[in-house]
Amino acid sequence: MEQGGFGSDSGTPPGPIDKSKVLDVKPLRCLVPVFPTPNGMTSTNPQPSPFVCVPPSGPFPPGVSPFYPFLSPNDSGRSAENQEGFGFGTPISPVPLNSFRTPTANGDAGPRRPGRPRSAANGLATDDDDSQHSDHFGSGYSNDVEDTSTGKKRGRPRKSRLSQSDNAAAHPLEVDMDPLLNQLLASFKLAEVDQVKKADGDKELAGRILLVYDLFRRRMTQIEERRGETPGAARRPDLKGANLLMTRGARTNQTKRIGNVPGVEVGDIFFFRMELCLVGLHAPSMAGIDYMSVRLTGDEEPIAVSIVSSGGYDDEGDDGEVLIYTGQGGVQRRDGQMFDQKLERGNLALEKSVHRRNEVRVIRGVVDVQNGGRGKVYIYDGLYRVQESWAEKSKLGNCSIFRYKLLRVPGQPEAFTLWKSLQQWRDGTATRVGVILPDLTSGAESQPVCLVNDVDDEKGPAYFTYIPSLKYSKPFMKSNPSMGCQCLGGCQPGGSCSCVQKNGGYLPFNSIGVLMSYKTLVHECGSACSCPPNCRNRTTQAGPKVRVEVFKTKNRGWGLRSWDPIRGGGFVCEYAGEVIDESRVGEFGNDGDDDYIFDATRMYEPLEATRDYNDESKKAPYPLVISAKKGGNVARFMNHSCSPNVYWQLVVREINNETYYHVAFFAIRHIPPMQELTFDYGMVPPDKADRRRKKCLCGSLNCRGYFY
Repeated sequence: MEQGGFGSDSGTPPGPIDKSKVLDVKPLRCLVPVFPTPNGMTSTNPQPSPFVCVPPSGPFPPGVSPFYPFLSPNDSGRSAENQEGFGFGTPISPVPLNSFRTPTANGDAGPRRPGRPRSAANGLATDDDDSQHSDHFGSGYSNDVEDTSTGKKRGRPRKSRLSQSDNAAAHPLEVDMDPLLNQLLASFKLAEVDQVKKADGDKELAGRILLVYDLFRRRMTQIEERRGETPGAARRPDLKGANLLMTRGARTNQTKRIGNVPGVEVGDIFFFRMELCLVGLHAPSMAGIDYMSVRLTGDEEPIAVSIVSSGGYDDEGDDGEVLIYTGQGGVQRRDGQMFDQKLERGNLALEKSVHRRNEVRVIRGVVDVQNGGRGKVYIYDGLYRVQESWAEKSKLGNCSIFRYKLLRVPGQPEAFTLWKSLQQWRDGTATRVGVILPDLTSGAESQPVCLVNDVDDEKGPAYFTYIPSLKYSKPFMKSNPSMGCQCLGGCQPGGSCSCVQKNGGYLPFNSIGVLMSYKTLVHECGSACSCPPNCRNRTTQAGPKVRVEVFKTKNRGWGLRSWDPIRGGGFVCEYAGEVIDESRVGEFGNDGDDDYIFDATRMYEPLEATRDYNDESKKAPYPLVISAKKGGNVARFMNHSCSPNVYWQLVVREINNETYYHVAFFAIRHIPPMQELTFDYGMVPPDKADRRRKKCLCGSLNCRGYFY
């Protein structure tokens, strides 16, 4: 191959290129000038040379050979010696330059994005701690952030550093999540969501999606705990689960819109930001401002459709009707640098909404007190309008920020204002209207239970004795004596104690008492166990964790509701009373709406067709009947619903080498404060169909019209 000299205008004829010389080059991130050494010049006696730039494909000056990744087509016969000089034993196909990433000091590949610092533990918060999700741009980190103006994804999803085989070797208990997710999607008919429903959903579809997400996330957390990993430290089941669901198309309300979202009601609560994305309430997984482009006069301009206010900035709005919202960006840098906020993206959209007067959805984040202050509870507070905006100095005084005043649209149900009222009732700074008794339990429960009637003049239910637990005249059945566990500090996930093994090798509850998966039986620690009373495997023995009240309903007698938000899978209470023989049901009163009988011999619809993910797919009738007619606890006031929000679970405890069964109630889905707690009373088997039906007044879309 003959090529002429490069950068010469002398008109001298071209000379041959010495291909035996190979330059010592490094992989390039970009093209850089190359300064070759002319003939006759040595490194010890350098002389100035003119600026020379070598294009990727040549021509090359004397002493410069084609180099990887820009190999000349005619160099296919290049000697192996020259290839080895570059460190390659065989020819390698060219690789795009942007694939070369400069490693950082902490081993991460690639530079950080400015203004988006990563937190500890690989930049991810714990599974139950969503507090590290930013509610504005410029704070936090996410692998999958949606551009609110285009709907496209920004950023690259991270991949595990372990290959599939390496991961299996490192985690012998690795479980393929795809079959589990496939079972849930098929069970809840989400395997193929209609495209119309994906764009515009309804309450029934949104409820199924959120339920599948919560069940899947809880199960993933349980599995990861068994492997000995800190839940969510690097894997984040909340993010992984949502991404898998969205990949399968299990989401709804993808069409951006102004105003309320179908299937989401004012006052609904969420414990994870990804839940907002799945139902289309707020599309970005990180950003606090969601917006869309509209064409009104000729040019497109952005307007805000929703905002999340969860404490990332100095927002103000404790009165519940006015929110002073701080713009995004600028001041949230964690490296100490402070910048002025810019009137762009979400900030510009809110500014345009001032003039357009369009409605903006507001989601408020409050501290999750029941989770020890870790994480947030997100409350959909309804529609607001942006009344005005202005710029001011931040509290530190060294940068400018944008502020937006939003006013709540009147005529909407209470949401954030209700939360404030509940806090005042707890603190004693305000009086609960309609209270008949401040504590129905007379101190029998750790939390007082007030009796309330703000409907009519009735002074309370018929007299009964309050008892917090179940009474057996004799053990229901005997089992082989158990030695109990020796977990002095409490049973731990992944442990090998006898109690964990009875539950299939998993702890059934997480650290805050959430039931991680539904089973035919849950085995709790008993009297022979060495673990303390606060052991995770004694969740139902500690009594109700949430503060409830017994209240008079408008048309269904007395009911039960909670002052506190309840997570999906959260423990509510157990059904207390006297265990009776099934033949004695009639003598305890079976002729009224409030017969206070719990009957496990009935047939119940399973919460999920794959409840135990093995062969326990249905909740079979069980010969356990409890009467709370003469004595019981708050569970006796739970009314029937054909679309319940509470589900019962059979729990086994061993006391003095004898086995006792208990009925514990757990939330099916997230339950907002002051929403009535209900469960399905079940259907009578065909051989007992002579029992009198009662008219059902639950009012749900799936109402059967009657119950027993």
